[in-house]
Amino acid sequence: MIRLLIVDDSALMRRFLGRIFEAEPDFEIASARDGAEALDMIRDFAPHVVTLDITMPRMDGLACLDRIMVEHPCPVVMVSALTEDGADETLRALEMGAIDFIPKPQGTISLHADELAPLIVERVRAAAAARVPRSRRLAERVRFRAESHAARSSQSARPVASKADFQLSDDCVVLIGCSTGGPPALDAVLSGLPGDFPWPVVVAQHMPVSFTGPLARRLDKLCAVSVVEVTKPTPLEAGHVYIGRGDADVVLTRRNKVLTAIAMPADPEHRWHPSVDRMVRSAMEHVTASRLVGLLMTGMGNDGAATMAELRSRGGHTIAEAKQSAVVWGMPGELVKLDGAVDVVELPRIGERLMELAR
Repeated sequence: MIRLLIVDDSALMRRFLGRIFEAEPDFEIASARDGAEALDMIRDFAPHVVTLDITMPRMDGLACLDRIMVEHPCPVVMVSALTEDGADETLRALEMGAIDFIPKPQGTISLHADELAPLIVERVRAAAAARVPRSRRLAERVRFRAESHAARSSQSARPVASKADFQLSDDCVVLIGCSTGGPPALDAVLSGLPGDFPWPVVVAQHMPVSFTGPLARRLDKLCAVSVVEVTKPTPLEAGHVYIGRGDADVVLTRRNKVLTAIAMPADPEHRWHPSVDRMVRSAMEHVTASRLVGLLMTGMGNDGAATMAELRSRGGHTIAEAKQSAVVWGMPGELVKLDGAVDVVELPRIGERLMELAR
């Protein structure tokens, strides 16, 4: 049985979530009205996963999350309003160690039950099986490692499970796909890249539209590379990172012979958006495979695995995040199963590996 603790000051939300999981045969449920009550219950109930509202009296969700990560580390899924304010708080929670987030129903809750229930169950079930991040300060550790690496004159060590050396041209494009656990993983990787990184980077991170803009702005403040959300046709430039707009797909095309990222309406053939598969497929249509580097990081499902495996077979370079560091080893694990990863690298070393390839 999966022990689930639902933490929300709204009795209506507690009932809504409780009924969803009572219909599942493998969940045991308890509930708390605020963060302080949740901390008391965690000691005895020992939940496998917690759903945590952000705005609550006495002790809010962020304060409670911080205590949980220090005192009783376990997977936490934030219950978030799909607004920009909600996005900023949720991104902060993910940085602090939350595994994922689920949308808070707007308006009459009962009208959204059938639509949201499968998504909520899937995400909470995946979070219950997820690896709790070892550190809430991973990005800072990566920055320190990158600075120390640059200061050393000795040649850096090779990454884990490197299978081959590729000759990459000066005008490559890096394609990154991620989902659950992706925002802090992106911070960890991108913060290790210098502002003069010689290639553009395009990112498909599964997220709703109200979150990708705040994510891009947050990363832009934290990283030396420039980070923007793709909201209009945007020519790719070296040293820039392009975050696909949520609830849409980011694709690459050529306009006046210039490689350009554009936001396209979500393709219903793909389940998750922005779609990693569609991004990589569009890149292979306009860029020689030997000029593409595909990176698949933490996330449930298999989005991007088949197309990145094809990219490798065509002569591109592919990297899968190692199981030891991935919050959810779904997407990168599927790439490894298909023998589609040239390198399998733990998260703290991925930025380093990209720099090695660029050199």
